[in-house]
Amino acid sequence: MPSTSSKKSTNDRQILRSGLAVAERLAPALGARLVERSWFRLPAASSSASPTDPSALGGASIQELLGSSFEVSLRGRVVRGWTWGAGPVVYLVHGWGGSLEQLTPLVAPLTQRGLQVVAFDGLSHGRSDAGAHGPRSSDAVELGRSLDAVAARFGPARAVVAHSLGGLSAMLALRDGWLATERLVLVAPLTGVPDVVVRLREELGFGDRIERRLVALAARRTGYAVEDLELAGLATAIERPQLLVVHDLLDREAPHAASARLVAGWDGAELYSTAGLGHQRVLADAAVGGAVARFADRLPVEPSLHAGEPRAPWLLPVTADSGREEQASRVA
Repeated sequence: MPSTSSKKSTNDRQILRSGLAVAERLAPALGARLVERSWFRLPAASSSASPTDPSALGGASIQELLGSSFEVSLRGRVVRGWTWGAGPVVYLVHGWGGSLEQLTPLVAPLTQRGLQVVAFDGLSHGRSDAGAHGPRSSDAVELGRSLDAVAARFGPARAVVAHSLGGLSAMLALRDGWLATERLVLVAPLTGVPDVVVRLREELGFGDRIERRLVALAARRTGYAVEDLELAGLATAIERPQLLVVHDLLDREAPHAASARLVAGWDGAELYSTAGLGHQRVLADAAVGGAVARFADRLPVEPSLHAGEPRAPWLLPVTADSGREEQASRVA
């Protein structure tokens, strides 16, 4: 049964959609501001008052991993994070509405290979301070600046591992900031902001008049034109590191096909596909953690079941013992 909060969110969207139909004709500037506010508003779990429970993804808590905390300053605000191990640095970057605790399943595989793991909460996420637009609002550019502030503290990376929208933020930091890395891992990456605008338009039903004003508001907020915040485009403007893309064929939030195209256009890039893990649980999968750690350690990554061109996935049947779908076994 849907939760009360999910019902409220659905009702709010329906009310907003109805209002935007009127605003498109009579007040497109007002409509654009309403969409902008909805677009950049983070879910409640992103705030420091409600830290992510890593057990939901099968990870240990940051305290259990015996790391040490750190703080860095970004334009008068504090970005908080944790670091574990010693050796070449690997940065972990969460996605929209996420936190560093979602990435804790990756810590042990990486530190066991003699790597120092550095993870942080972007501004307005997790335990970090509220960002420039308040405690419930952020964007890919602000997350990229948070990463860049951390990179200025810990230095060049052996690898950067970024989930979802964090991939776009990492690419921005590579192009425009202090961040430098030998290797890049994108886990379930989003294609970019232009596709988000398309999705918003489909979900909320607004037209060209609101869209023109919305992209102008987004550019004023971030300092970047919407068309420039696109993963494939940014890839042409950086010195390309070695790339591994991890993506589930059943991901409903980010299309697997886009990752296949990105890898096809990136010399030497590898695609590690999974089946049945979706957009979030892929972070906690032991085989994924092992593949990411091997890649960061400059070792070959064993091909996954669906590496290369996407094919129809098959899943092992649900058993009474498991109570859930098991991911199909990978083959070499």
